[in-house]
Amino acid sequence: MDERMLTFIHSFDSGKPAYLDALEQYARETNVPIIRPQMQSLLRLLVTWGRPMRILEVGTAIGFSALLMSEYAPEGCHITTIEKYEKRIPLAKENFEKAGKSGCITLLEGDATEILASLREDGAFDLIFMDAAKGQYINFLPEIRRLLSPTGLLVSDNILQDGELLESKYAVIRRNRTIHNRMRAYLYELTHCEDLETTILPIADGVTLSAKKKADAKSRSEEE
Repeated sequence: MDERMLTFIHSFDSGKPAYLDALEQYARETNVPIIRPQMQSLLRLLVTWGRPMRILEVGTAIGFSALLMSEYAPEGCHITTIEKYEKRIPLAKENFEKAGKSGCITLLEGDATEILASLREDGAFDLIFMDAAKGQYINFLPEIRRLLSPTGLLVSDNILQDGELLESKYAVIRRNRTIHNRMRAYLYELTHCEDLETTILPIADGVTLSAKKKADAKSRSEEE
């Protein structure tokens, strides 16, 4: 979308708490990747509308997204977030503490593949937000499907890789080809998975929304 249109759309934004504005500014100044403004608006809407009581986030960074979701989630909602990068973990914890959110946000430290496999609460999460290493999305998916509740929503961010995903893998620089291949595989799996209904939206750097199909719809699909 061109910059004039984005500026026009953002002019209607109702804003967010001042501490999140400050954290967003800090992220820009220190080159910490956080979700883009369009994605922020979408996530706020999804949390407000869906009213999830249990949220799982894969990829905490400095805690911006978790804090954003906590502001719009219903009272009593608990957020579990996973981060591997050791240098960002203390900062995320500090940000949760400063915002008074330590009681409703739990940060799990370590490799997401191992942590997801260790979570035994099958179908426990009403909303799962994927914003971690893009080349690992496809590896996370089996456990993510297990952990998503029957009425839950899976949101996957940054799936278009700044437009590179449209290109042939041979047009992508060599060091990005593995991520390119894995993200294409992830999109194929999401859109062809028998128990998920998925849409791809060209918002920010691309996002997918995936919901579990009803059992009867799944059965009809298998019969066809």
